[in-house]
Amino acid sequence: MRSLGVLRTTALVTAAPLVLAVAGVLHPAHLTAATAGDWAALHIALLPVFPFLVLGLLVPLWGRPGRDAEGALTVLAWSGGLVYAAYYSGLDAVAGISAGTVVDHGIHGAAGRLFAIGDELGRSGVYALAVACLATCAVLWRRHGTRVLPGSVVLLAACWSFVDSHIFWPRGVFTMLGFALAFTLLTVATSRTAEDTGRTERLTNR
Repeated sequence: MRSLGVLRTTALVTAAPLVLAVAGVLHPAHLTAATAGDWAALHIALLPVFPFLVLGLLVPLWGRPGRDAEGALTVLAWSGGLVYAAYYSGLDAVAGISAGTVVDHGIHGAAGRLFAIGDELGRSGVYALAVACLATCAVLWRRHGTRVLPGSVVLLAACWSFVDSHIFWPRGVFTMLGFALAFTLLTVATSRTAEDTGRTERLTNR
């Protein structure tokens, strides 16, 4: 039963990065008059997906935060995830939907400015995500020890790559796969700690 729960949790936290990886493979390499329609349509479809990337951080921290250092780090992780969701959605709307739409309608000169604004929003969002990732790793380290180290390293590497790779092929796709791998490793590591705790309690009560 516990294995089934781990599989369900893994599916939940990896769904968004895996969808984004597939979208990265399909994403046009350049915004042109020929690709503008597909560019805008893809970003419309992805608008509700990008925010769910933070599920991989929220799920392992689920529960009411305490008033100690761990609780403060949890709130910081939640706050960083919220800022990421807001600002990266702004990138998707501006550099994705808006830029694609103006190019598709032959409006010249606007796409460059939209890309510049979108990049600023995107960087702000990813920097906030980096704060959320660091805070999450710190909390999980306090709770579960060195078992979370592999997942934490992969998570922080993926977040670093996300700053300028977005979801574009090839690096952006591998960045999203990195998030999926990191969330999987963290899910398995935290579940093993719970299993060990339960096993210890059963042996103690015998």
